Amino acid sequence: MFSQLPTPQTDSILSLSTLYRADNRQDKVDLGIGVYRNNQGQTPIMQAVKTAQMQLAEEQQTKVYVGLAGCEEFNQCMVDLVLGESPVLDRVSAIQTPGGSGALRMLGDLMNVAQPGTTIWLSNPSYVNHKPVMEAAGLNVKYYSYFSPTTKQVDVDKMLRDLATAGSKDVVLVHGCCHNPTGADIDFNAWQAITALAQKNGFTPFVDIAYQGFGDGLIEDALGVRYMAENVEEMLISASCSKNFGLYRERTGAAMVMAKNNTEANNAKGKLLQLARSTYTMPPDHGAAIVRTILTNDQLTKIWKQELIEMQQRMQRIRTSLCTELRTTLKSNHFDFIQAHKGMFTLIGFSAEQMIRLREEYAIYGVEDGRINIAGLAEQQIPYVANAIANITE
Repeated sequence: MFSQLPTPQTDSILSLSTLYRADNRQDKVDLGIGVYRNNQGQTPIMQAVKTAQMQLAEEQQTKVYVGLAGCEEFNQCMVDLVLGESPVLDRVSAIQTPGGSGALRMLGDLMNVAQPGTTIWLSNPSYVNHKPVMEAAGLNVKYYSYFSPTTKQVDVDKMLRDLATAGSKDVVLVHGCCHNPTGADIDFNAWQAITALAQKNGFTPFVDIAYQGFGDGLIEDALGVRYMAENVEEMLISASCSKNFGLYRERTGAAMVMAKNNTEANNAKGKLLQLARSTYTMPPDHGAAIVRTILTNDQLTKIWKQELIEMQQRMQRIRTSLCTELRTTLKSNHFDFIQAHKGMFTLIGFSAEQMIRLREEYAIYGVEDGRINIAGLAEQQIPYVANAIANITE
């Protein structure tokens, strides 16, 4: 049975972790895998999460299944977190999923059932898991222009020219904020322009929002998706709690469908539940129970929001400090674009060969496409990393 299976390709990001752990150099720096770390190199459990866990340990009386849709109170909390008090809430349905990637797959499967032959457009570049998940769901994948290697920002004109060719049987996936892997986000004018194209050409927007709160703030990071939701008939949304709640291993996410009316939204939810039944059946409860506990408790919500602000501000300080150090070291503003990027990641414009040199010569681990995880950088490591980048640049 298994003799015909080819040797699998290794995951370019996850394999970095194996190399990093095997590296015995004392000054090694892990800027590969996308997790938030503090200055001690730890990914701490947020205080709001710790308190919620203790409360759950005292209150929970059973570990019986919650249901195919997961915790409905969590689902509503996630819809409210992303869409706020939008007037479209009565035509939105949601289910709990095993992480944001689980939401992507469930919505991919839904698209394939609802409209066989669907083509989904991804940004070039995009999150490394977008393409394999959508292809595994049976969708056709195309790319639209996004990142300019020259300016290190979004090339809005090229993006809109490409998206102008998307039609009524197409879906266009947009990163809600903190674009992965580039760190370059579209502005509100671009959100409006994409929405106008969706209205004109009839394509369905799909927003993947995995880092809400890591860019400009919880509300600010959702302004684009909220505007879009209020101005299109149908929309898909995947959301993750891995980063902004620090619940990486708990695999906590939500898949949302906004339909033309409440009846169609409920029909879409019913189909999502059937699809869930044939894959993982029941989503894990613990992470969703933590999020629900936090977001339904005013005091815990306040604590969580403050912790999230501190994480966001720290990432911005790292960006500013790294730019300052690079400017001083290189006597150039070549890397100032890093400060304009948002969230955890930045594409620094290095080739695969340069990234390999960073790893082999300086024990600095980043993805070979040039992506580095700003959130993995400790402040005391900034001079060392800046000096290495400068040496590789020259």
